[in-house]
Amino acid sequence: MLASTPERRIRITVSYDGTQFHGWQVQPGLVTIQSELQRAFQVITKIPVTIQGSGRTDAGVHARAQVAAFSTTSQIPCQNLPRAMNRVLPGAIRVLSAEEVAPAFHARFDAVSKLYEYRLYRDEICPPFDFPYVHHFPYPLDDAAMIAAAPLLEGEHDFSAFAAHDERYTEDYSKVRTIFASVLKREGPALVYRVRGSGFLKHMVRNIVGTLLEVGKGNLVNTQLQNMLRGAPRAEGGPTAPASGLFLVEVTYKS
Repeated sequence: MLASTPERRIRITVSYDGTQFHGWQVQPGLVTIQSELQRAFQVITKIPVTIQGSGRTDAGVHARAQVAAFSTTSQIPCQNLPRAMNRVLPGAIRVLSAEEVAPAFHARFDAVSKLYEYRLYRDEICPPFDFPYVHHFPYPLDDAAMIAAAPLLEGEHDFSAFAAHDERYTEDYSKVRTIFASVLKREGPALVYRVRGSGFLKHMVRNIVGTLLEVGKGNLVNTQLQNMLRGAPRAEGGPTAPASGLFLVEVTYKS
């Protein structure tokens, strides 16, 4: 009797330009990051897999280092996997690394924090090579007010005012999240917002940026922002900033 091939758990780190994709999650008839990764792995191994990411980035959102994991009986060495998959993947998606991990590892549930970055381009003319990766906003803003407001989001809050509708959000679903760092800085022609948290709700970072823009326009003061963090309804939050300026930068795990 032949012994069965042992199953391995593989963790990969992936970078992608989300411009031409319909987000992370597989959707019927649409090209997504997850579907392209699964297709590439099946092409090189002839074995189907489900590749679970640390989170579901939206259509148009980019990632410098998304983490994902899957189980497979394929014995392809981890050191060969990025090269093999990258030969099949579109150029806008690159597997940066692969490693074998414990069978119980889960890319989403084992994550302890995520770091996102949002880029606002402030000059009158946005270079065409920057345009797909920023939100071009050349209009008057009080940058100092926005910079001062950003740290108010730090700590544990109810982010209901910053969460888009999602079928997962039932009546008893908690929208409380912890933000470890929330910083907005001027970097040359750009305002760069970086936020690290325990987890994020749907469109949460983009809605935070939209709210900070309202502060910069003078439509919102800090006391109103603080009131939003006490579980105010979504209608009280700012508009959703475009996906193009958002990057998932890093996902951290317990060592």
